[in-house]
Amino acid sequence: MRRIVASSFGLGYLPRLLWKTDSGAGTFGAGLAAVVGLVLWAHDAPWWVMLLLALAATAASLWSAIPFAVGGQDPGWVCMDETAGTFLALIGLTGWPWALALAVARLGDIYKVLPGVRRAERLPGALGITADDLVAGLYGLAAGWLLAILR
Repeated sequence: MRRIVASSFGLGYLPRLLWKTDSGAGTFGAGLAAVVGLVLWAHDAPWWVMLLLALAATAASLWSAIPFAVGGQDPGWVCMDETAGTFLALIGLTGWPWALALAVARLGDIYKVLPGVRRAERLPGALGITADDLVAGLYGLAAGWLLAILR
């Protein structure tokens, strides 16, 4: 069960099936949150629905990654952390702010150049697997809300 949840319900295995590597699995996990976010946006769901999803995905990531975080490992197919970080980035956003938040969160996680992302990744176990995506998600959320305010 943990393997299914950790892989964002199997999405983390798609790159391995498609191109024989785990590279890009996190983007599939983030894509899950983005698709759900689009559906919620289309149905005018209140902002707190995305907050609840971010909290649930964070708890799911922390729980599911425990057995796979041995020795500081962060297997590429584990991508519920990206799902959680993306849900966090998209809270209350639509339109261009939504797109900016998604891009900043994803790029922040991939390149780890934003302050605190790499440090969060070095935390032990499942916390380290999840925390860097949440920090990147917070940057995405801030960028999205800043654009929303300036519009």
